[in-house]
Amino acid sequence: MIFRSFIVAGLLACGFVHSALAEVNPPEPVYPIPSERQLAWHALEYYGFFHFTINTFTDKEWGYGDENPEEFNPTACDPRQWVEIAKEVGMKAVIPTCKHHDGFCLWPSKYTEHSVKNSPYKDGKGDIVGEVARACHDLGLKFGIYLSPWDRNHPEYGRPEYIDYFRNQLRELLTQYGEVSEVWFDGANGGDGYYGGAREERRIDRATYYDWENTWAIVRELAPNAVLFSDVGPDIRWVGNEKGFAGDPCWHTYTPHPNEPGGQAAPGASNYKEGVNGHVDGEYWLPAEVDVSIRPGWFYHESQNDQVRSPENLMELYYQSVGRGACLLLNVPPDDRGLIHETDIAALRGFKTLRDATFKMDLAHDATAKASNVRGDVDTYAASNVLDDDRSTYWATDDGVTSGSITVDFGKETTFDHVVLQEYIELGQRILRFSVDAYSGGQWRTIAEGESIGWKRILRTDPVTAEKVRFNVLEAKACPTLSSLSIYAGPDVK
Repeated sequence: MIFRSFIVAGLLACGFVHSALAEVNPPEPVYPIPSERQLAWHALEYYGFFHFTINTFTDKEWGYGDENPEEFNPTACDPRQWVEIAKEVGMKAVIPTCKHHDGFCLWPSKYTEHSVKNSPYKDGKGDIVGEVARACHDLGLKFGIYLSPWDRNHPEYGRPEYIDYFRNQLRELLTQYGEVSEVWFDGANGGDGYYGGAREERRIDRATYYDWENTWAIVRELAPNAVLFSDVGPDIRWVGNEKGFAGDPCWHTYTPHPNEPGGQAAPGASNYKEGVNGHVDGEYWLPAEVDVSIRPGWFYHESQNDQVRSPENLMELYYQSVGRGACLLLNVPPDDRGLIHETDIAALRGFKTLRDATFKMDLAHDATAKASNVRGDVDTYAASNVLDDDRSTYWATDDGVTSGSITVDFGKETTFDHVVLQEYIELGQRILRFSVDAYSGGQWRTIAEGESIGWKRILRTDPVTAEKVRFNVLEAKACPTLSSLSIYAGPDVK
């Protein structure tokens, strides 16, 4: 053993040792870094929202809270159809609005009469939440819940007693329907409402009323793998708009700030517009979720049947959300039959066709890659790792090397218009600025540049024909990592 160690040390000094004999530690993390549940959320990328409640039948966006449960009367309701469509078009999870601001519950909650149990649906024996959950578990999609903190029906809203009610319903949803992947808390809290017949306006202190730390603790106890969404996280943040885009750049790191000087950041009480870009030196790993509806409204309205987003528009939203490192939460509201409308289905299928046609073949898969610097000069961190199909392998540089490049050689002229990058975010978001060059006709030219890569960055270019592509890290917080570099030709590339 002493003799072998002596030989290895000598070979290392001469630069001849094979990588299998060398042990090189991975880079130290650059904090903050994602949790396991956040990593699982990043991998979803695209999933669905189902806004469906009594508003669907009253033609409203926000119910007042005085609606009669008998108005909830879908004629052909099939939550399994919703989930089947979601799976068909590539969504990996769905979230139904279990209770919106009107307080009407899509499950037979034992804590209120304002629920599906007093509706004509299945003669009061129905459970929309349960049907969605079962379909998800049967079909292999993840299941999340939306529970509005605001309740315009409940007589105790705005008083301490309501918090017990709210938490009891949260416990119902977290214990009756199997694994929950996300819990969605809306920032709309307080205002006018029915409130058990009081018909008045009730305001709350959004920072303190819900005692968020102890409310979030219920989720941590009963659904430890679920990510918590709100303006301020604590796992994922609102992107700050409902138009379907993340900022460029969009950092995964973020520090929630209050919307008023001297205040406390909380759901509904944050400077949410900062969520569009995040913060390059943010205190927390709080990546952005982009929520947007396929229609002008969040709930189904027959008058909007001719205003459903086109496949091309949805593809643009995809580039501006998933393509900037965020996740896309696309709302597809069931209609008053209780079905996803045919027009919406056609748009979703068209959107999937566009994605499939664009990303069907990675042109870099059979190329070769060479880096300007490889950590420890070992295969563990080689440039070739960015071309395999394993996101857990990555290229990294030596400590102190905060710039560098990877050159991908096709071996022939290749035409493309998309470059897709992924950092190894388990060690933090490290790359600050980057560029991409193409080599053709004996010279290099820059075809793309930007800030922030994170989980995924999709760069679109004009069609480029090149023999090589070079990815350049121009600036990084510490030695950079890159787990994937893929190149594609969209369907319009000749």
